[in-house]
Amino acid sequence: MRYNIGKLYIVYMKVLGMNIKSLNRKLNKKFVGRVTARLSDGCIVLTGELDDWNDVVDAGMTAATPHSSTHVVNDIVFTAAPEEKMHVPALSDNALEGDRPDVLVIGGGISGCSVARELARYKLNVLLIEKEADLALGASGRNDGEVHPGVDLSKGSLKHKYIRRANHMYEDLCRELDVPFKRTGQYACFTHKSWLPFVSLYAKWRRDHDGIEDTCIVMGDEIRKKEPSISADVAFALSNPSSGSVSPYNLVIAYAENAVQNGARVSLNTAVTGMDVSDGMIKAVHTNRGTIYPREVINCAGVYSDVVAQMAQDRFFSIHPRRGTNSILDKKTGASFHGIASIVMSQSPVQTHTKGGGILHTMHDNLLIGPDAVETPERENTATNAESIARVFTKQRITMPTLTEKDIITYFTGVRAPTYEEDFIIEPGRKTKNIYHVAGIQSPGLTTAPAVAQDVAEYVAKLFNAEKKADFDPVRKAPPHLAGMNDAERAELIRQNPDYGVIVCRCEEVSRGEILDALRSPVCVPTLDGVKKRVRPGMGRCQGGFCSPLVTKIIAEYLGVPLTEVMKSSDRSPIVFGSKKGGSDNA
Repeated sequence: MRYNIGKLYIVYMKVLGMNIKSLNRKLNKKFVGRVTARLSDGCIVLTGELDDWNDVVDAGMTAATPHSSTHVVNDIVFTAAPEEKMHVPALSDNALEGDRPDVLVIGGGISGCSVARELARYKLNVLLIEKEADLALGASGRNDGEVHPGVDLSKGSLKHKYIRRANHMYEDLCRELDVPFKRTGQYACFTHKSWLPFVSLYAKWRRDHDGIEDTCIVMGDEIRKKEPSISADVAFALSNPSSGSVSPYNLVIAYAENAVQNGARVSLNTAVTGMDVSDGMIKAVHTNRGTIYPREVINCAGVYSDVVAQMAQDRFFSIHPRRGTNSILDKKTGASFHGIASIVMSQSPVQTHTKGGGILHTMHDNLLIGPDAVETPERENTATNAESIARVFTKQRITMPTLTEKDIITYFTGVRAPTYEEDFIIEPGRKTKNIYHVAGIQSPGLTTAPAVAQDVAEYVAKLFNAEKKADFDPVRKAPPHLAGMNDAERAELIRQNPDYGVIVCRCEEVSRGEILDALRSPVCVPTLDGVKKRVRPGMGRCQGGFCSPLVTKIIAEYLGVPLTEVMKSSDRSPIVFGSKKGGSDNA
């Protein structure tokens, strides 16, 4: 049977129109005429004014259909606070003026860096820009690093589609990029045995119909044989052995370094400030470092992906930021638990997004507790509050009663970038022809990145009829890491280079040689935090209390600059302010 596409579209729009009438009735009942919905260019557009951010989000959720291609554009004005302005680096030069890449990738998180690396397989001029002073400073470097199995994802969603492919790619990927990875396994724990028949059916359904092959039921006594610290109140768990753990920021950096090794370019401290668009095409992209003229733009801008879409005159979705806070515990706690676990407390065995996180044994042998999930109007506010930490610990003590906040050595907050439909957006522009959106990326975005990047790169390669490089090298070698070596290996490394025998960070056993290796990285970030993320000085129990002055001095010596020019993370974060009277610079 042949269908008339025009007639089908008319029928579709009529159905949407009827749904809009019903939606407006719902919105009127909830918000008493303060919010209105209309159809525009195949999207549901919300307008009005509200003074509670949770109401703004609720309106968007009310209008959204999960995993739908009919997206919600939320233009409701939040009257309780002024609209947040995107941070633009103070750096202003013409370093990129007139640059004409084949592909401009916007965003230096897991999406942007994985896409850049896959594009580097082809004979293409690839430029990645990131507005911050380093890669993975957004959600990509502020998550728990879990490689998800996808057991809680809806079949038919893009999340489900990509996680099934990507989960199985991690062994080979991390071997190529020399990034530690381990299949730790995951337990979703239940305290009420009455749930067992329902969760058993759910596990069978996921295996038989959704392709999650390894999910199964494990009883509490069996769990405690492997993990004795798991609470005696845990009756059983949904077990997913394919879950794993990786360092998220190390993976992002490794992707970018391998991309650069294969010809791609990375420009940090580079923010998009506007675009010239005409005839449905992006003609120019304006940045604080000059105007760029790309043939194709890949939008991987995270929490600002809808803003970039707006600049490109192709906005058909909205991002509503969601904060998540994690705590990292001292390494002594790592011996008490070896995998990933969380407690299920909802009235349903399946949750749409996290509300209290879990417990995860990291690749560096700490325990990580979290995250929670809190809606926020602030896209860049990563401040951490005590309430978030307490809330997560209260929940996870049900899983592991021995958890205590006294073991926290640091904590961090990330801001995720969900759409109201709670699914990814991975598609070409709808009105603007030369943009491709990789947006709405939240959990499990770290897991799905390898598969998503492959599809995006293949799309671009077909677009340009680009050939693969014969000399592409997928292997990236990480710097040596003393803490993971035996005595003989250490002795040989020190014999070759005495700098490896000078220990700078005692907590993490990081040497001067490793710090210099970080400064020689293909994507060099000569800041205290840049070195910290690459080779871990300052990530131990004292959190840099002893080693930070030494690392700062090594950076200054390497760059040939005074201590006052070395920054902690960006040009807004000096470590040394000057000299005391009659003394030297002091950190």
